[in-house]
Amino acid sequence: MTENRVANEGPAFNLARVAANFSLKGTFAGGHPYGSGHIHDTFRIRTAEDGCPDYILQRINRGVFHDVPRLMENIVRVAAHLRAKSSANPGADPSCEVLTVIPTRDGRHFHEDNDGDCWRVYVFIDRHRSFDRVDSAELACAGGEHFGRFLRLLADFPDPPLHETIGDFHNLEMHLQRFFARLQDNPCRRARQVAAETDCIQARADAMKRILRLGQAKRIPLRITHNDTKFNNILFAEQGGGACIIDLDTVMPGYVHYDFGDAVRSGCNRANEDEPDLELVGLDIDLFKGYARGFLKSLRDCLTAEEIAHLTFSARLFAFMVGLRFLSDFLAGDRYFKSRYPGHNLQRARVQFRLLESMERQSGQMDDIIRTLAAAD
Repeated sequence: MTENRVANEGPAFNLARVAANFSLKGTFAGGHPYGSGHIHDTFRIRTAEDGCPDYILQRINRGVFHDVPRLMENIVRVAAHLRAKSSANPGADPSCEVLTVIPTRDGRHFHEDNDGDCWRVYVFIDRHRSFDRVDSAELACAGGEHFGRFLRLLADFPDPPLHETIGDFHNLEMHLQRFFARLQDNPCRRARQVAAETDCIQARADAMKRILRLGQAKRIPLRITHNDTKFNNILFAEQGGGACIIDLDTVMPGYVHYDFGDAVRSGCNRANEDEPDLELVGLDIDLFKGYARGFLKSLRDCLTAEEIAHLTFSARLFAFMVGLRFLSDFLAGDRYFKSRYPGHNLQRARVQFRLLESMERQSGQMDDIIRTLAAAD
């Protein structure tokens, strides 16, 4: 990782006291907020000695992840599986390609402090960087390859099944029910501000249940998926080559469309997630083509024809669903996603719905791209 990430905001903590509970190498030399995530409080911990790594220290959001032991059990198992695959690959460097969880001094994978806060530590991966924006088809293609490879490496993940760390995380039916309940209850008196967005949701709600229905009918297979494939969850080596997929909190059973759709939604938008000028928002078809090329290259002969047929739709689904979730959180008083100013989550929702409209206009071209790439040797 490098310092290209924007520091997240959060309450003040005694980081030295928290870090002392973990089996760190080196002497604590300071820490500061790090990252652009919406959920956890994240800090980079520096060590004083040359040759000792820095670390990432996170306060886990227990309002989102209620069962921290199961969450960390998943992460440790997934990391061990990926490390074994990396170690078997000549020339690979597992320390840079897989997250390393640092245990506490008493051998656990997280520390619970006297306030009930739960903390975890990863080794900081140096000489890597992440991107909040994708600026070329080549970078989009590389991202597609890495997320596709991640899915392929987990295709033989052994039993027992991973825990569901967030119940119904991508269950659109549940998110719709929650939205309409909040719209009806109107706890923060914000419903009048979202009339146009509500119309957008109502017009598309039934059609957007396609992946859910395909899964229920067992027409698409359940896989181990990342489920949060924002582009900044890839750490790219600064000298090229390998990469590390991070933020393993939601790695659990899902459909391939969850990973493809969210990556396109987050990585192929011409504008920022909270862009104030909606005229700048839209799908960049060249970035889409690049991402799809890399993704399908990594998963060649792995996906079914039915899965491939609905990849384009999954991008629309995730623009819709993430917009729905931002809007629902706005109605509830901004309780889930961190917001930096009043109306931040409403603006995020509007960006997603504008992106959805752009995808709808280009859906035929997107389908042609997927068909061409899937048919290529």
